[in-house]
Amino acid sequence: MQWEDGLRQLDQQECLRFLTLVPIGRIVYTHEALPAVLPVNFSLDQDHAVVLRTSAMSRMAHAVDGAVVAFEADWFDEAAQSGWSVIVIGRATLVADRREQERLRAVGLRSWVAVAEDAFIRIAPELVTGRLLKGHPHSGNERGTASLADVP
Repeated sequence: MQWEDGLRQLDQQECLRFLTLVPIGRIVYTHEALPAVLPVNFSLDQDHAVVLRTSAMSRMAHAVDGAVVAFEADWFDEAAQSGWSVIVIGRATLVADRREQERLRAVGLRSWVAVAEDAFIRIAPELVTGRLLKGHPHSGNERGTASLADVP
């Protein structure tokens, strides 16, 4: 895909590859008729579903089960004015099957908060989109980390 004004649309494979580079994203869902956005740690499963591990008693776990949600992850370098953003839209489901829960536990995804009873949420990727931004680095007192210099 080609660059336009410093932006390039990512194809689905690129989006999935970028999602493996960061541990945190945001789930966007509806709670009591209002939009809710929560930062969450996640991993991608074998079928490219986004998997979250959370408290079984959380409001989010109950609100998203069976609902269409959005999941977004990104990375930006402020100094280089570069970065990427990926959005996954799909139906979220609480994983009820015990064998599947054990398999997901073995993968190593851990909730960052202590929970008495955990739950896994799968977001089946129905629509995956993303954009890559290559800006123009500038001098000055900016903060930032690595650059995207080697991204085609």
